[in-house]
Amino acid sequence: MVLREQLEEREQNILSVFAAKSAETKGRSQEEEKCEIRTEYQRDRDRIIHSKSLRRLMHKTQVFLAPEGDHFRTRLTHTLEVAQIARTISRGLGLNEDLTEAIAMGHDLGHTPFGHNGEAFLDERHPGGFQHNVQSLRVVDYLERNRHGRAMNLTFEVRDGILNHTGSNKPITLEGQVVKFSDRIAYINHDIDDAIRGGIIFQDDLPNECIVGLGDNHRKRIDTLVRDLIHNSDGKNEVIMSEPSLNLMNRLRNFMFENVYHSKVVKKDEELDKIRNMIFFLYDYFLNNPDKLPKERLEMVDEFDLTEVVKDHIAGMTDRYAVNMFNEIFVPKGWK
Repeated sequence: MVLREQLEEREQNILSVFAAKSAETKGRSQEEEKCEIRTEYQRDRDRIIHSKSLRRLMHKTQVFLAPEGDHFRTRLTHTLEVAQIARTISRGLGLNEDLTEAIAMGHDLGHTPFGHNGEAFLDERHPGGFQHNVQSLRVVDYLERNRHGRAMNLTFEVRDGILNHTGSNKPITLEGQVVKFSDRIAYINHDIDDAIRGGIIFQDDLPNECIVGLGDNHRKRIDTLVRDLIHNSDGKNEVIMSEPSLNLMNRLRNFMFENVYHSKVVKKDEELDKIRNMIFFLYDYFLNNPDKLPKERLEMVDEFDLTEVVKDHIAGMTDRYAVNMFNEIFVPKGWK
């Protein structure tokens, strides 16, 4: 039987001097009795994996709105790809894979329905604004509760990695920095794969210098970027990518914004208007009818402002739940 203390000792003996050791965590906001078998970061990962918030990502849009094919990415498959890439990089650098995986699995828990468009519309409607990374932290700190009514109570390092996986702030751990890079490596490349499958772009449309420098297919590009990160970060107290590879990755990202993310073929104006109106209508409906909120949300009104609770409810919806809820509330029954 391998006990937690043995795993902690193994981390001290095997991992890089720059790795975050579970025995040295800054801890949880509420102290808990330690697990006999699992390390603190393993417990965090398990709590996220078993959460309802993670399961809902299965039905949340990545890029394509209501895709008809079975092979397009969702927010959940994106999360799994980020975790896989991040673990490979962490393993290559001798970092803590459990911490890396926990951050990766939790980084998008706060994402809205309908991808970044839903995020932009909720940001527009909610008085306090909306950022999915801030909401992800709110999910693990307050919204995702067990049968005893307690939130996840994750370690400081996992919470920091979730909050700072995007934006200008750098995560305090190298494991968090790995996830930040892995998120970008994953979404750029799998969105290219989906866009080619969907006929939005073609292989020959990709910038030639990116094909030459990174590879001519999905697998090669990810492999090149992962190897680059490992070689350039080895033995350093930060995770960095070489300047040539970083420039090529950013060139691909700019290409995707110009040709896919802002494409009128992928997201027609009338479809975006429908989503904006849907989110605005639902937000206003629950704001004016708080008694229609689910019981677990309504109970939070005494603890948080009503607008905050309504925002939480909208952000937690899946694409299809939001559509069904809109139809249930606003479409006369006789029309169905």
